[in-house]
Amino acid sequence: MQQVRLGKTEIIVSKNGFGALPIQRISKKEAVYLLQKAFYNGINYFDTARAYSDSEEKMGAALSYIREKLIISTKTAAQNAEDFRKDLETSLRNLKTDYIDIYQFHNPAFCPRPGDGTGLYEAMLKAKEEGKIRHIGITNHRLSVASEAIESGLYETLQFPFCYLAAEADIAVVNACAKADMGFIAMKGLSGGLITNSAMAYAYLAQFPHVAPVWGVQREWELDEFLSYQETPPQLTEEMKAAIEKDRIQLSGDFCRSCGYCMPCPAGIEINNCARMGLLLRRSPKENWLTPEWQAKMAKIEDCLHCNQCMKKCPYGLNTPELLRKNLEDYKTFL
Repeated sequence: MQQVRLGKTEIIVSKNGFGALPIQRISKKEAVYLLQKAFYNGINYFDTARAYSDSEEKMGAALSYIREKLIISTKTAAQNAEDFRKDLETSLRNLKTDYIDIYQFHNPAFCPRPGDGTGLYEAMLKAKEEGKIRHIGITNHRLSVASEAIESGLYETLQFPFCYLAAEADIAVVNACAKADMGFIAMKGLSGGLITNSAMAYAYLAQFPHVAPVWGVQREWELDEFLSYQETPPQLTEEMKAAIEKDRIQLSGDFCRSCGYCMPCPAGIEINNCARMGLLLRRSPKENWLTPEWQAKMAKIEDCLHCNQCMKKCPYGLNTPELLRKNLEDYKTFL
């Protein structure tokens, strides 16, 4: 089984981490089954967040009795020390544990530092002194914040989007973490579902020995795919390299990564899927996206309030209302 050392934390995790965002969409019984199956088949790293509705509770129900045998990371989106403390206590209670291995600031718009006036980093240090967290991490979608976090020396891990669609600037962040001996946790390894060949995605990331991917898992067949790579890791073949280059050309330019930070929409639009519908139609069975349910979701784009809240929240600086408009026009040509 391939393993990854998370930098100066000295934590060793399985190359396949379990991303627990999707389990909020399934029943508790199903989630417990998937989490326990993952653990008993070699996965020892599980990542969640306070913002993922009941994901933490499901992880607590599934894994608390084997707590000392695994690594758990979770996240807080708190903006001040008081809310930080509330989030931490809630996470500990939900996860049925008295410590969190890696506690992460969840995609902040800035890099929390001591003395910045928010009290966030000081609260993180206090929690570490109390033994409630073991390592301090940060997640982000912004190159500027990620780079600042690395340069600051304040963080032990960075969780950042990384897949074979990565730009040179993204790869520079990955390499900077290696140089700083900072753990690098890769999210969005399948680019929010736009990458449909998981073996190809795994093989690309395997080129970076210090990168620990977390894969979002919701269905048993998805878990089985990644478990199979532990015994027989996919190799990056010339055929794969050609397919990756083709994908890079098709997905170059502005496209929605489905990070979801634009949500919720005041008009009820499911932006994180509707704004990339054209790509979904062309990269996966189109019948899945042409159901009456999805036609109704796409029709809601016409209810856009043009408040531009989505555009302000987008960490990639996309013109989201324009993307929605174009995708709706495109969608209608498939009906």
